[in-house]
Amino acid sequence: MSENHNDLGIQYMQEGNYEEAAKAFHRALEENPEDPIIYTNFGNLLERVGEYDKAMGFYDKAIALNDNLPAAYYGAGIVFYKVEQYDDAIDLFNTAIQKGLSDPDSHFMLGMSFSQLGDSRRAMPHLQLAAEKNPDDTEAVFQYGLTLGKLQLFDEAIHALEQVVQKETDHADAYYNLGVAYMYKELYDQAYQMFTHAVESQPDHLLAHNGKKQADEMRYTK
Repeated sequence: MSENHNDLGIQYMQEGNYEEAAKAFHRALEENPEDPIIYTNFGNLLERVGEYDKAMGFYDKAIALNDNLPAAYYGAGIVFYKVEQYDDAIDLFNTAIQKGLSDPDSHFMLGMSFSQLGDSRRAMPHLQLAAEKNPDDTEAVFQYGLTLGKLQLFDEAIHALEQVVQKETDHADAYYNLGVAYMYKELYDQAYQMFTHAVESQPDHLLAHNGKKQADEMRYTK
């Protein structure tokens, strides 16, 4: 029965019916109070509704019951990421990966944690892996392209960001960062075009407006 209630809780959670999900997980724990997977799922639910302290309590209990459960470490990492404790998030995502959860999401979140700390060099391989394993995830590809740009790998950044705008033709930030990369390469016509696309996609994109003005000036002064 506990498995049925656990599965029901997952179903409710996926549907966004968090109140019923909580009831189902409660009942699952009443029937099987030593199941770390139920604690992990309950932690996921609490994290989704912003109950971060309670979520950590459930993840800690799951890990106490089974210290080889990668999903519990990943869930705890998400909580630390959301409360901007990125060093702790890095430790937890690394542990989740070491214990077998080497999926694109884990590497993406590990890369993003490094990125939030300004460590683009350590972020890059994880974002690259996330982007390559799931090329349809435009956010992963965008963050990878952004990181390449920060490392001044402009050709590679352009290639990644072009993949983003091919899939999302109104991605203003991708166009803007393409414009920045072209500016660094002193390709001012292309930069002007990219900044123009950014402004068309998001008319209040002030950085793109400024970039467009600068590119326009530079292409007539060179």
